[in-house]
Amino acid sequence: MNLEKVLFGFFLILALTLNVGFVIGDIENPTHHSVVEFFFLVVVNLVATGLKLGDRTQIGALLLATSLVADLQLIAATGIWAFAAHVAEPGVTAEDIVHIVSLATGALVANIISVTVFVAETLMLRR
Repeated sequence: MNLEKVLFGFFLILALTLNVGFVIGDIENPTHHSVVEFFFLVVVNLVATGLKLGDRTQIGALLLATSLVADLQLIAATGIWAFAAHVAEPGVTAEDIVHIVSLATGALVANIISVTVFVAETLMLRR
């Protein structure tokens, strides 16, 4: 068992599960989408991206690209949430949550692709 592969898989799958947990719920209801869970989602995605930086294979490049897409969408969602909560007058509205969850759903698709590629690569390994 390779500890590096275990940590890599752990963060990939944790990012996917946190992403699913955040996206599930009524898209217009802010109480269904926890800011704490969103924070951990962004942090775990950034850690997973950092773990992918050293892989120079073609599959490693694909995994890095999917992770960068997820990070970009989550950072955009973070910007919307921060602006709505601290700058905009009415605070976080249902429309803001719709935008945030939509971007998080895009990140979810990227994370699903990333985990699928990781599992496919793992299954193709010969002992």
